[in-house]
Amino acid sequence: MVEQIDEEELKDRLSEEEYRILREADTERPGTGEYLKKDDEGIYRCKACGQKLFDSDTKFESDQWPSFYDAIDGTVEFKDDNSLGMNRTEVVCANCGSHLGHVFEDGPEPTGKRFCINSKALDFDNQD
Repeated sequence: MVEQIDEEELKDRLSEEEYRILREADTERPGTGEYLKKDDEGIYRCKACGQKLFDSDTKFESDQWPSFYDAIDGTVEFKDDNSLGMNRTEVVCANCGSHLGHVFEDGPEPTGKRFCINSKALDFDNQD
């Protein structure tokens, strides 16, 4: 079940760009994300609701957006996205429905998936 989010509270708490990405399915420019090259151990969370989404152990090197080969079980959902004349699979937070990015079938083993996620849709918690 998707948690109801207070849109006005989100608009106050998030930057304009973060809100557009999370709630209007916008995309940050490739190669600009804060977490693109981050290699610390920890957990990536949904910036809108705090839901745990990705473990750093599943992150792999990418040139455009932070990429993961798997999500934490039950934390994301998938939607068909036929916008911009392309057929893609959108990834959204299972808890609040916020847009995170897209998933493609060209990733590394063991899943063969590439979760291509906007840095501005994420928060990061270090594991000490």
